[in-house]
Amino acid sequence: MPTTTPAIHYRIDPAQTQVRLYQVTLTVAAPAANQELSLPVWIAGSYLVREFSKNLQSLRAHQAGAEVPLTQLDKHRWLAQCQSGTPLVLSYEVAAYDNSVRTAWLDADRGFFNATSLCLRVHGQEGAAHVLEVLQPPALAHWSLATGLAPEQVDASGFGRYHAADYDELADCPVEMGAFWSTQFVACGVPHRFVVAGAAPSFDGARLTRDAQRICEEVIRFWHGDERPPFGSYLFMLNAVHDGYGGLEHRNSTALICSRRDLPRLGQSDKDIQASEGYTTLLGLISHEYFHTWNVKRLRPAEFARYDYARENYTELLWFFEGFTSYYDDLLLRRAGLLDHAGYLKLLTKTINQVLQTPGRQVQSVAQASFDAWVKYYRPDENTPNATVSYYTKGALVALCLDLALRREGRTSLDDVMRALWRRTGGGPMAEADLLAVLQEQSGRGWSDEIAQWVHGTQDLPLAELLAAHGITLQAEPAQTAQRLGLRVAENGGVQIKTVLRGGAAEAAGLMAGDEWLALEAAGQAWRLHRLDELALYAGKAAEVTAIVARDRRLLRLPLALPAAGPSADTVRLEVQDAAVAQRWLGAAGTAQAAA
Repeated sequence: MPTTTPAIHYRIDPAQTQVRLYQVTLTVAAPAANQELSLPVWIAGSYLVREFSKNLQSLRAHQAGAEVPLTQLDKHRWLAQCQSGTPLVLSYEVAAYDNSVRTAWLDADRGFFNATSLCLRVHGQEGAAHVLEVLQPPALAHWSLATGLAPEQVDASGFGRYHAADYDELADCPVEMGAFWSTQFVACGVPHRFVVAGAAPSFDGARLTRDAQRICEEVIRFWHGDERPPFGSYLFMLNAVHDGYGGLEHRNSTALICSRRDLPRLGQSDKDIQASEGYTTLLGLISHEYFHTWNVKRLRPAEFARYDYARENYTELLWFFEGFTSYYDDLLLRRAGLLDHAGYLKLLTKTINQVLQTPGRQVQSVAQASFDAWVKYYRPDENTPNATVSYYTKGALVALCLDLALRREGRTSLDDVMRALWRRTGGGPMAEADLLAVLQEQSGRGWSDEIAQWVHGTQDLPLAELLAAHGITLQAEPAQTAQRLGLRVAENGGVQIKTVLRGGAAEAAGLMAGDEWLALEAAGQAWRLHRLDELALYAGKAAEVTAIVARDRRLLRLPLALPAAGPSADTVRLEVQDAAVAQRWLGAAGTAQAAA
């Protein structure tokens, strides 16, 4: 790749690890007169205005050796009062304290950043070629660098110059640095790299590599059969920490975070691995983010055809892009042989119960939840379960219902619909109308009524009926104590009430979020309460107890009617009743009609 002077050049110096500051130098080869610059306020895939500019400091500008006055226009925009034509050089620092997948991190052990946190956007030149150069200070000679950007001139450890066709590509390729573990594998002819930071000595990298390869091959074949995917290579960047979980998708890479204890360990048997809920959760995360490479990074909402980094980008389709991806992440683990039927149904049961135990599902449609993500999903409070529904979990159940309904009619499946959508849009922007059109083409009938009810309405989904048609029964189960009372609590030597669910016994008694439930009175005796499951121990056969709670330093005595024990409509269990019928769904190949 040529090394001529780029239009936009960023030099990133991570030397200041002790103060957690990236030093950034931006050179604009041919600026406009009075050049405007800005830092994004959000990052694609994480729908919250995060104000990345709060971490930027010491911004200065020079042109031909003379300082250029800078005027801050608002929270994230600046105006450099420069002349046109002569190179403009800006220098600044970015504080890197966020050990997540969304922003930037720097310490003596590891560096990570998204360009949306470090790289000012040069207005008017977003479509020009961008070069990212990352220096390797002598003190960090033991570090390596990994990114999905195209290398232009790099050394053996990965430090040096990388090329991006435009700002969007730069923003979509995070950078991982450090003394990380690294491996490579090939999936369907495409080279993949997996790097892991922070793993314990017990980490079984070979096991993770084998399982990641199986996931990638299953997903590629789901979309393309024997054809190659729309990227030439792929990079997984996993940060293992004491306690964490999350991921953020990109066009040819993903940044992941997991709890260190959830990594596979040397010496573990296959039985132990299969019983590890934490590792299964990690594999589901890998599957989810990899599936996003198609479903949201390429096949994406029409509103995201071009990102606006300065403000919220609204869409009602996150139920499709996040929800349908959440449906397929675990289902493709099953098809890849990384879960058995029982393991998959256990995960599906968890999703169903999460939705059923959210009163907000009857208040907010999943389309509304998508639109409101910017102000509600990422800002949960004590009323969130009563007022909202997750576009991840209910969206996954909408996908489940569509898939089962399509399969019951016998002409097609959601697999075929997804591939047909890819062909129809050319792997590009889509609208809800495209989904409806493809459903009509594939099944021979319209689905607007189902989409209106399931996506734009708030009535419950026909889960029991559709599952039964595929050999799976949905059985009501006794609820846990918290759910039976209509509570969500935190327990750490006491019972702290986090949420009071709408319509439950706790709400009727007057319990409130923020209360500390100290004790209860039953049958003339008072008992200190340390855990909520002690309620049955102390209440005995009483139909009513008195809850003694602390609220704003006051002690209150609240009569609490105890709901009868027994099966609950909001707590269910799935069972296979007809294994042969269930196999046609759970074991279905993902390549019945490969996309052209």
